[in-house]
Amino acid sequence: MRFDVLTLFPELFAPLLSSGITRRAYESGQVQVNLHNPRDFAEGNYRRVDDRPFGGGPGMVMMAEPLSRCLQQAQAQRPARAPVVLFSPLGKPLNHAMVERWAASEGAVLVCGRYEGIDQRFIDAHVDEQISLGDFVLSGGEIAAMALLDAVARLQPGVLGDADSHAQDSFNPALDGLLDCPHYTRPEVWEGQGVPEVLLSGHHGQIERWRREQRLALTARLRPELIAQARAAGRLNRLDEAFLAGLARQNA
Repeated sequence: MRFDVLTLFPELFAPLLSSGITRRAYESGQVQVNLHNPRDFAEGNYRRVDDRPFGGGPGMVMMAEPLSRCLQQAQAQRPARAPVVLFSPLGKPLNHAMVERWAASEGAVLVCGRYEGIDQRFIDAHVDEQISLGDFVLSGGEIAAMALLDAVARLQPGVLGDADSHAQDSFNPALDGLLDCPHYTRPEVWEGQGVPEVLLSGHHGQIERWRREQRLALTARLRPELIAQARAAGRLNRLDEAFLAGLARQNA
């Protein structure tokens, strides 16, 4: 799997690639990351990559030509053309299903915009997909690119200490798309607050049912649309529905 990243600030990626548990994916080559700076393909003494927008307005716009040349080099280094992804507020929100799709892919070229945006002609000519982190604006696409790389890396075999760890993540189909439950560790009592007794019981069936109900309760309170999606997909059983009905009566 290979990701080529087009960025004016390649130095921002150094901590991501060398720190934390996901560095295993990069060091092993499971997820290969190559950085390309469009400024290296700009002309003139100042290597300009941006200019004023036609029609006026604040800010600057990234020029199409340096980006296009940079992209051409990145694609030429790959065995076959890769999809081109732009991080943009116009894109679809990044979610678990999208991460799983990219985690099973051969990678992509990730374009990190800056300033007021990128010349639309580059987008029309080259971009296959746009991705957003949410309804807010960042100063550039680098943080969004790092979010995707980190999420993809942790799904690779052997990257996490426990192979089943990511199966317990919020939004994972293994949890029927629900939010994860609360977690506790030592000491058993901290600042007067104890651990729920069921977690100390050793009764695995009761523990799993408690965790399931916690997931249902948290999801119903914080992300009710995920409950609706799980119900529509037939992922809620009779016990789940009875528990949710009881919650609804308590909150009525």
